Amino acid sequence: MTPRTVLTIAGSDSGGGAGIQADLKVFAALGAYGTSVITAVTAQNTRGVDAVLPLPPRTVTDQLDSVLGDFTVRAVKTGMLGTPAVAEAVADAAKAGRLPYLVVDPVLVATSGHRLGVVEAVERLLPYAMVATPNRAEAAALTGRPVTTVEEMVAAAEALAAGGPAHVVVTGGDVDAAGESIDVLVGGGATTLLRAPRVPTRHHHGTGCSFSAAITVRLALGDPVPVAVAAAKEYVTRALTGARDWELGAGHGPLDHFGWSR
Repeated sequence: MTPRTVLTIAGSDSGGGAGIQADLKVFAALGAYGTSVITAVTAQNTRGVDAVLPLPPRTVTDQLDSVLGDFTVRAVKTGMLGTPAVAEAVADAAKAGRLPYLVVDPVLVATSGHRLGVVEAVERLLPYAMVATPNRAEAAALTGRPVTTVEEMVAAAEALAAGGPAHVVVTGGDVDAAGESIDVLVGGGATTLLRAPRVPTRHHHGTGCSFSAAITVRLALGDPVPVAVAAAKEYVTRALTGARDWELGAGHGPLDHFGWSR
């Protein structure tokens, strides 16, 4: 059987925990064949981002043309876009119908606080998204309003969905003090709260990348969006649990994408 081909358009993480490297691990773990378009090269590890070099838009479009000219890509995700010019190039491809089942992970700031993208760049792409997956900080930046409670997550998801994406998932992480990880899914006329036990671990670098990558694979396999999102949340919970006792790096380490700890 030929595996479904999926594509990630994102930045490179030299530490391997997020970005292109994390996406490709998730794709492989969930049975898809991963291809990639690199938008920027970063120097980073578990302790933070030391440097970022955005690639020229032409280099990004050359990669995109090469991949799409040879592979039948079933679903696409974006992560760090870096510059408005790169976002514009990717948005042009989406507008032309070249990026099926597009999942937009609006990467704006790394865990370390280093700025990896600009709001204007993400906004160019959102109208073409099947699913957008901002965390609370990203949702706040995109809507210009605080997102600190579940109610505010719902309001932010609804506001973003009104701007174009067919579905929006605002991920909650530690929004609930009772020990749950709560995400809000808005789309198709419904609002759904997705709950899972919150996993206490310092190894959570690349959680958002991994979540959106897992959604991408499930969409490529034919899942409806709510099913894809629920399956992705379950996958990330397992990956966080597996990495809980790891000793990889001195900072926020990566997830256990392949279940090595089980």
